[in-house]
Formats: sequence, structure tokens, C-alpha cells
Amino acid sequence: MKIRSITATPINLRLEAPYGWVFGELDGFSQTIVEVETEDGLIGLGEAPTPAAAAIINDVLAERLVGRDAFDIAGAEHVCLPYWTGVQSINDRTRIMAFGAIEMALWDLRGKAWNQPLYQLLGGAVRKDIPFTDYFSLRGDGPKVKGETTPEEVAEYCVELHETHGTTFFEGKFSTEDPKVSLRMVELIRAKLGDEAMIRIDSNQAYSLATARRLARPLEELGVRNWEDPVATIEEMRQLRQHCSIPFSTHNIDIARAMDLKVPDAFVGNPTAHGGIGRLLRFVGACEHAGVDFWCYSGDSGIGSAAYLHLCAALGWIREPNQSLFRMQPMDITEAGPFSPRNNVVRVPEGPGLGVTLSRKNLAACHRDFAENGPCNKYHDPAKPGTYRRLPLN
Repeated sequence: MKIRSITATPINLRLEAPYGWVFGELDGFSQTIVEVETEDGLIGLGEAPTPAAAAIINDVLAERLVGRDAFDIAGAEHVCLPYWTGVQSINDRTRIMAFGAIEMALWDLRGKAWNQPLYQLLGGAVRKDIPFTDYFSLRGDGPKVKGETTPEEVAEYCVELHETHGTTFFEGKFSTEDPKVSLRMVELIRAKLGDEAMIRIDSNQAYSLATARRLARPLEELGVRNWEDPVATIEEMRQLRQHCSIPFSTHNIDIARAMDLKVPDAFVGNPTAHGGIGRLLRFVGACEHAGVDFWCYSGDSGIGSAAYLHLCAALGWIREPNQSLFRMQPMDITEAGPFSPRNNVVRVPEGPGLGVTLSRKNLAACHRDFAENGPCNKYHDPAKPGTYRRLPLN
């Protein structure tokens, strides 16, 4: 089955309201959606977590792959990526993510050609109800949604999620300039939802080691399940471990370093950031050998999220809930719309391949947003527009 064409489309995937994080307010994510079409009309879908991948795919990688066997994933990597460590040594991770999105689409094609869901191609399902957290943060006002601007409002939002959707797994931003504000959020969520609620936090490297040490004890007493990137470096994380029993996670996917330094306790990743589904399978296997947990992060459309679902269905080592912004995403580029966790889980799609169908109308709308407005600005500081925050915040 030969590849006829490859198309990459940059999009903006807006949130219903901008949420607060370490660098200011974030109102959405800019992704690249990939379509790989074969000569017999099948289309495989993939997604990269950066709009910069679109140009690399359309201008470079597509030309290398048209006419090749769509099932030859190893051969595709051989003509698209230089030697792996060589790519990383020049910090060219965009090329890795660009190929990773194509590789995801090639797996989707396999499933569609063989009429099997992706998890079956990966060895079968050890689970089909995949756990996810719901997300919380201070938020500004969106076009149709009033954001939560105080810790009290954030806690009430979490109560509403619990009452409406059965949510007891939560993860949220813990990165306010005054950490007492973030601490107050966690205190109120724990008070209102009790010990039943699982609470994870993400500081995005907001705090100095001294501040993180001061926060460790009250966060331990609140029963925080995991603390993502509490400090700036893995070396500081190792020092913080001496004062904190809460497990740490990070997006820094250097497993050899983690084994050497004994931190973090978990990696939070994305298959395309690893170069594709095949490489993520090997990475998670290495994590299992090292005793380091892994789960997937948030911000993807239904295409990338479907890949998470199938990977988590097939890989028993992914034991902790994945991150989820599903509830904050009013529109998706798939026909079924954003996934919606119920009682903390989403059912893995049973259709062939990824099991999702592209919405041409929504893809066009999200691409038009990107073309007219440029990529979403992850670093917008509403207090000082046009400037960038410096870390640590405290």
C-alpha cells in the first residue's frame, strides 16, 4: 500500500477560558494535524504538539515518503530522521515531533487497512476504561465562560465536576507568584471533596528550591499525590527529595539521568515527542525496567488523545491517570467532539486504527484561526503585556 500524499495543517485549539500558569495566561494550544493518504484512498491521522511541524512535513518529509510503502514505518524513519542522538544534539526536536505525527498516522493506516483498533495492533488491551484527571486552575473569562479567579471559585468548580461527572481525580496548576494562593486552592479542594479526591499539582518549575522546601510539608499534609516540576532542574529536584516524600514528575524525558539521580518518579509525555508510537512503546518498557512511572500530558485534539487511549489500553505499566483538558476544550477537530471523562475514565475507541473521524468543518475553522491570528501565545502576561516573566517566581 503506497503513500499518495501527506498533508500537514497547523491549527489553533482554543480553550473555553484562558487558564493561569507560570508564564501568565494560556488561551489554547497550536498543533499540527497530519493526513497520510494511500493510493487506495485510506487516510491515516496524526498530530504533533507544535505548529512548526507543518512546514517540515509539507516542505521536506512528505517528498521523501510519497511513493513508499505505508506499512514500512522503520523505513520511513530511516529516510526522515538523521541518527537519533544526532538530531537531539542540535536541539532539532521539531523534526522529531514532525516525524512522530507522521508515524502516528502510519499506525492509524495499519489499523484501518486491517480493520483493527490500534490497541489490538499493540498486543491487545489490558484495560479499556482509561483513567484521566480533570484539570483546575485560576482562569480568566472566555467568550462564553466566566473563569475562576479565586481559590474559592476553583474549589467550587471542582465540586461541580465531582457532582456532574463523578470526578475524583484532579490535577491543577500550582504556580502563582504568591504560592499561598495555590496552596489555598488545594486546601479548599481537599476540604470540600475529602480524602476521596486524588490531587496532583503542576508547578512548571515556578519556584526556587528554598520556596519548594517550605511548601513540601503542607502539601504532604494535604495528601498531594504527585508534584510536577516543582523546581527548575533535575538536580534541584534531587535536593528537594531530601525534604519531601511526594513523588515528582517531569516532561524532561532523560531516563538515563533519572536512573542516575533517582528522580523524577514519573515522566509525563506525548508519543510524538518521542518520535512516534513505536519509540514510546520502547520508552515505556524502559520506564518499567527502571521502576519509573509514565503518563500522557494534555492539550491535544481528539487525534492525539485517541493515541493516548490506545497506548494506555495496551500498556499495563501506564498505571496513573493521564492529564486531561477535555472539559476545558469546547471544540475538537474530530466528529465526535472532545472526549468526556465520566467517573474518571474514558473508554478506548473501538473503531479501526485510532477510532476517530476527522471533522473537515472544524479543521478548517481551527486552521483559519491559526492563519488569521497566528499561534496561541503561551507566554501572555495580562499584568505586563509584551513582556515575559522570569523564573523562579518566588
